[in-house]
Amino acid sequence: MPESLFEPQNPDFEADIRASFARQGLMCHLGIEIVDVLPGAVTLQVPFSQSLTQQHGYFHGGVMGAIGDSAAGYAGLTLTPPGSEVVSVEYKINFTTPGAGERIIAKGTVKRAGRTLIVTNADLFVEKAGTQSLCATIQQTIMVLSANETRPAG
Repeated sequence: MPESLFEPQNPDFEADIRASFARQGLMCHLGIEIVDVLPGAVTLQVPFSQSLTQQHGYFHGGVMGAIGDSAAGYAGLTLTPPGSEVVSVEYKINFTTPGAGERIIAKGTVKRAGRTLIVTNADLFVEKAGTQSLCATIQQTIMVLSANETRPAG
């Protein structure tokens, strides 16, 4: 992954990203894992499993949306102040080819980091026999929440 053009506000951003990711039940349930964390960029991957497919045997679009949303959202979180959290305001996904392969790799990056809103994107690649092909792209807006704005579920 190329060196980042962004300067993080949180010196512990990588540890905070990894801790937040570990608290996400869906990421664990789907088998998604962190590959890389840099300022303004996060890469995630998920290996193929029959339990993650749609009726034709490809990765399900919902899985692709989940990994892309998380990669892009965490890319944004790398640039926020300590104690911050982020939530997705919206995202749009375009599928370019079927997700037919051994794993999906989602590369999330920040396009513009504002104080309250961060615009991100994620390119998703399907890997088959060592070759990666773009299979989807996501455009996303996330909102930054301060520590006192986050609320536990339940």
